[in-house]
Amino acid sequence: MGWARFYIEKLTQGETVAFRPRGHSMKGKIASGQLVKVRPIGACEELSIDDIVLCRVRGNDYLHLVTATDKDRYQIGNNRGFINGWIHKSKVFGLCIEIEGKAVKLKT
Repeated sequence: MGWARFYIEKLTQGETVAFRPRGHSMKGKIASGQLVKVRPIGACEELSIDDIVLCRVRGNDYLHLVTATDKDRYQIGNNRGFINGWIHKSKVFGLCIEIEGKAVKLKT
């Protein structure tokens, strides 16, 4: 299981989670160690390009960007141009709503 298994479990139970992700793949949006808040994804909720999501791609957990959409599938990538791959909506567990105390502007 990945680094986010505890948070994913809480999200699937309907809880909002907060944690400090490590790494530099989201530099410019999220710095390593910044506190983020992630809420569960609703069953009928549609995601938009540039949404930051907690997801699982090919068995790896990421807090990365939605870079493209195709009905109920999403392409996931980091903020440095790397694409992780396409996933079904069922592999997206949460949506980042706050970074270090500042609300994330979501597209509606």
